Amino acid sequence: MGTSPKWSFFPGDHWLYFSVYLFTFIVGLPLNMMALVIFVGKLRRRPVAVDVLLLNLTLSDLLLLLFLPFRMVEAASAMHWPLPLVFCPLSGFLFFTTIYLTSLFLTTVSIERFLSVAYPIWYKARPRPGQASLVSGACWLLASAHCSVVYVTEFSGNSSYSQTMNSTCYLEFEEAQLALLLPVRLEMAVVLFGVPLLITSYCYGRLVWVLSRGTNHRRKRRVVGLVAATLLNFLVCFGPYNVSHVVGYIKGESPAWRSYVLLLSTLNSCVDPLVYYFSSSGFQADFHELLRRLTGGRGPWKQEGSVKLKKSEEGGSHGSCPT
Repeated sequence: MGTSPKWSFFPGDHWLYFSVYLFTFIVGLPLNMMALVIFVGKLRRRPVAVDVLLLNLTLSDLLLLLFLPFRMVEAASAMHWPLPLVFCPLSGFLFFTTIYLTSLFLTTVSIERFLSVAYPIWYKARPRPGQASLVSGACWLLASAHCSVVYVTEFSGNSSYSQTMNSTCYLEFEEAQLALLLPVRLEMAVVLFGVPLLITSYCYGRLVWVLSRGTNHRRKRRVVGLVAATLLNFLVCFGPYNVSHVVGYIKGESPAWRSYVLLLSTLNSCVDPLVYYFSSSGFQADFHELLRRLTGGRGPWKQEGSVKLKKSEEGGSHGSCPT
């Protein structure tokens, strides 16, 4: 078996990568910081399982955003890695781990939402913030274990970071490295994307069906927004990237367009706040109130409406999961 590297990127496009990373950072960081403040406040007032899950999703997005400047430096350097070697596998590991954490947490949220509507009495009698914390820990462990392949690949045989290969980071691989990496990518596409997508589609399909028989039109609109934002994440942000795993396994090499669809996965940090916004009326109220404070009371954010929404949520059962 030869050891020639498989080239999988186009240096001439590095400013496209930089632009997408910069846009994601500028838009995603403030939105997720606001979400962090809101979820911490909600959990202090009344711990609810779904808020524990969404808080962990927010932390995952913030972790991606905080390490995104490493990717921006790489892109600005024409996709060469100018930083110390230790940051190469670390940034890759965190980058891919947070991507798959999103699919896992979106799935757990869909299950919580379905249970809260399909079995409301049973759900309200069993508030499970502690169990949600355990599930969150399992999601972090599952995604981290799979994405540790970054370290395994990086230090198996000749590192993919090499002076003989233009000092790139996790972009070019020898055939021996691809023989290890491609099956793992396929397994991740099935376990961390395919299965979560099926579960999420079932839960939200049933949720929409249950709510279609009700008369609460505001709740219906909110659920439709939640479903649309979630499916946008799965099908647009993550779908093409995971398809590249399947194509790469079949062809025996990374497809040339893989690096482009990976950019779509990066944008999920900007889409997740839409999921938060449609997750509950309580989040919407807190979001409007926080915006009102940040803008000094200027703008269309009505304090009265926010207070009304918040009181409506807090008037429910302590174990409820408002949708």
